[in-house]
Amino acid sequence: MEEIRDSSNFIHDFVREDIGPGGRFEGMTVHTRFPPEPNGYLHIGHCKALCIDFGTAEKFGGICNLRMDDTNPAKEDTEFVEAIQEDIHWLGFDWDDRFFYGSDYFEKTYELAEGLIKKGLAYVCELTPEEFSKYRGDTSHPAVSPWRDRPIEESLDLFRRMRAGEFPEGKYTLRAKIDLASGNFNMRDPVLYRIRYIEHHRQGTKWCIFPMYDLAHPIQDALEGITHSLCSLEYEDHRPLYNWVIDNCDVPSRPRQIEFARLGINYTVMSKRKLRRLVEEGRVSGWDDPRMPTLCGLRRRGYTPKSIRDFTDRIGVSKVTSTVDYSLLESCLRDDLNAHAKRVMAVLRPVKLTITNYPEGHSESFDIENNPTDETAGTRPVSFSRELWIEAEDFMEVPVKKYNRLFPGNEVRLKGAYVVRCTGCVKDENGNVTEVLCEYDPATRGGNTPDGRKVRGTIHWVDAANCCEAEVRLYDMLFSDPEPDGPDKDFMDCLNPNSLEVLTGCKVEKSLESCEATDRFQFLRLGYFAPDNKDCAPGHLVFNRAVALKDSFKK
Repeated sequence: MEEIRDSSNFIHDFVREDIGPGGRFEGMTVHTRFPPEPNGYLHIGHCKALCIDFGTAEKFGGICNLRMDDTNPAKEDTEFVEAIQEDIHWLGFDWDDRFFYGSDYFEKTYELAEGLIKKGLAYVCELTPEEFSKYRGDTSHPAVSPWRDRPIEESLDLFRRMRAGEFPEGKYTLRAKIDLASGNFNMRDPVLYRIRYIEHHRQGTKWCIFPMYDLAHPIQDALEGITHSLCSLEYEDHRPLYNWVIDNCDVPSRPRQIEFARLGINYTVMSKRKLRRLVEEGRVSGWDDPRMPTLCGLRRRGYTPKSIRDFTDRIGVSKVTSTVDYSLLESCLRDDLNAHAKRVMAVLRPVKLTITNYPEGHSESFDIENNPTDETAGTRPVSFSRELWIEAEDFMEVPVKKYNRLFPGNEVRLKGAYVVRCTGCVKDENGNVTEVLCEYDPATRGGNTPDGRKVRGTIHWVDAANCCEAEVRLYDMLFSDPEPDGPDKDFMDCLNPNSLEVLTGCKVEKSLESCEATDRFQFLRLGYFAPDNKDCAPGHLVFNRAVALKDSFKK
């Protein structure tokens, strides 16, 4: 596992205080949990939370549980459970034997809910959802449910019959009896249970009543012995209810809830509901589309675990909600790949380069460095012959000002090979350049310039006699608006019509025919690329551009 930086934040300060002398968890092992809902794939926003949960435990030598929050059966699926596990392992975290489901605790949660009724702290209510909102009132005029003082035995009987399936959905709810005059609406007799006739992905039809998150979550934390329940800032106003449940249920421990700001990134959306809509309406190829902010999408695009963990480390942990520039995420990937990615040559928009004075039928090879930033990366042999492929943009018959690549009469260096001078070109009947002609200087082999002349331009190339064809996918932002989720906007109207360009007939070094899905490459002068982990196969090479060489982010 990659080491996290020895950094600190307000969460770590609280934890350090809690486990220190006189702290509420003095002498105890720090125990956190990551509780995703299995109704979609993890995205970069979840990544911040899971890095905080697992990373905090890691920092203090503690443990972290993975718990699927499957208390709401709508749209939950084992497909998402398996994907979540894969993503967390990919990032370098593990939960050992501490994998749980929220539904594991349905029976105990029901038992504790009955306990609240018996204590006079919960009652069965008949208000409809619309009436419920009305009867909670406002700050100055709270209203009381007509069933708030229902006798304990009557509420207990109705609650048991709710479980037995005697009533239709919406007929009854179980509500906590707390404080209808509270300025915190979460404390105004919140709903604890509701009736839902829906099949659960693990429990089947065993249950027709389901606990609300505000009841289930603190109970689950307490039953698992969690010391620190770390959650996003939206739950700050729910903390008094979290503590009320812990205080009034017969649970074995008293976790502490601490909130942090969620991650916001421009040029994207991170609502699972909205991401699901993109998938279901076919605006993207799936949850793992490389334009998606999902971890499986980022992985397919070419992101590395190290780059994403570095990103979450750099943005830090705060109580203040803010939006991070997408360019920071790209910068983290660029830093990682610059240090570790193998350099290779690829031509995305090829045009033939013929060296007219090079011996026909002859070939040779050049040793070219795999990574100039890493001396241990070594070199690789790259074949060279009379006909090469170069980028179409590396030739201009009539050059613009300061153009230092190929044009008639100009010299360039072919990366790692020879200096060549352009002598002209061949065009088709429509005037399109189909072949560039040049002559090479044998004395400049391997980058030598024995006469000391200066050659300003260096271009990359691929041996036409010994290369592979590939499909290359160039990705841009999925949204053209930096705030697609902004007020008075439909995020679907902000989609970037140019977010994907697919190039076929690209030419790449022969060595790439045996690449692996986990390989990362710098295509010289073009960017960082990764084999598509779904479509790339021997005989059908497909590469995704993970990130450009330089920050090309929209400003």
